[in-house]
Amino acid sequence: MSLLRAIAIIAWITATYGASGAEVPDSIAGKGETVVLQVHAEGAQIYECKAAQSGGDLSWQFREPVAALFQQGKTVGVHYAGPTWEIEDSLIIAKVSASVPSPNGKDIPWLKLQVTTEAEAGPLLDVTAVQRINTAGGVLEGACEKAGELRPTAYGADYVFLRKE
Repeated sequence: MSLLRAIAIIAWITATYGASGAEVPDSIAGKGETVVLQVHAEGAQIYECKAAQSGGDLSWQFREPVAALFQQGKTVGVHYAGPTWEIEDSLIIAKVSASVPSPNGKDIPWLKLQVTTEAEAGPLLDVTAVQRINTAGGVLEGACEKAGELRPTAYGADYVFLRKE
C-alpha cells in the first residue's frame, strides 16, 4: 500500500468514526477502575502470510500493531508489538484479557488488556489495564500466496488507560 493511500484511508477513518463510539460492553468495562489517560491511535495492523500452527493453507495472521498516539491533535507517543505503549518517559506492556467484536462487526475487536510490565514514571505510572475501543478498520481479508509476506492495514482506535481505584 502506498503511503499516500494509507494517509487517505486514515483520514477517512478519522472523519467517519472520530473519537466517539458506542457504550463499552461489560466484559471489557473498567469496573472498579479510574481513567488515567485516553489517547487516539492512527496506524496499521501488520499481518503476515503463513500457515496455521496446525498446518494447512496459508492465511493472513496478525503479527503486530504500529501506531502514533494523539491527544488534542498532538503526537504524544507510540504503540507497537508487545503490545507496548510509550508516552513521554512511560512504557507499559500488556496482554489481552477480554475481547468483544466491534459494534459493526467489520472492524478489529474492542479489547481489555492487563498490564504485565508497569511504567516506572510518567503519565502511565500506576496504569493496570488498557481498553481499546472505537476501532475503525484494521481487518485484512483475502487470500495470501507467499509465506513471509507482510501486509499493513490502516486502523484507528481509542486507548483508555486505567488504574485500580
